[in-house]
Amino acid sequence: MRSKDNLNWLTSWEYAHRGLHSLNVPENSSESVNEAIRVGLGIEIDVQRSADGYAIVHHDWDLKRMTGLEGSIAAYSAETLRTFRLLANGEGLSPLCDVLQTIKGRVPLLCEIKSKPGYDVTRSCIAVHEDFLDYDGPYAVMSFDPKAIIWFKRNAPQTVTGLVIREDKKGPSPRAWQRRWFYWKANPDFLAYHIDALPNGWVAGLRKKGIPVLAWAIDSPTKRRRALLNADGLIGEGKGLA
Repeated sequence: MRSKDNLNWLTSWEYAHRGLHSLNVPENSSESVNEAIRVGLGIEIDVQRSADGYAIVHHDWDLKRMTGLEGSIAAYSAETLRTFRLLANGEGLSPLCDVLQTIKGRVPLLCEIKSKPGYDVTRSCIAVHEDFLDYDGPYAVMSFDPKAIIWFKRNAPQTVTGLVIREDKKGPSPRAWQRRWFYWKANPDFLAYHIDALPNGWVAGLRKKGIPVLAWAIDSPTKRRRALLNADGLIGEGKGLA
């Protein structure tokens, strides 16, 4: 599916942040993906790169929190990462291609490409793009890093792209001028904005111009109410989901 032919799907769904995870269902796992599909939610996942260049579905740069093991995702091959077990349910880590085979276009997918200073995000973009080449379903790629959005704009212009933004020091653009510069550079199709920074005059102005805004991570009824008033779609978890 050429995902940019129709963008109505983007704001017509609610998305499970890192899949529909819980105490016994780990985030970004195959089980969390299946649980989201089961209850009719779209899915948001995180992707970074293995040592041999494959897109791996995992949030943290290191393995410790999710597997109890030492080392980084980038230090191991995709096949080796499959053998490492998630603490909560014993699953192996999943390459993106496996997750796409699980979803099979049944619900929309938001794929966040992880990046950090000094990281070769271009290689991740290539890996993600190759996995999506034969995928038949609605999807978008998004990232805090405008370089990722620019890569897709240039090399896969039919791909729906989103710029992820938070306004505190945990994000790469804590200052207003940085956020506007990132937005101008990336020219994304939508924004994924941190709920703690909403409502926001700049974001409200972009919405009036027709730029869709998704809010994340909605994890409480209070944040949910705020997101419904100030965004066009929700990326939630736990008590923030409907």
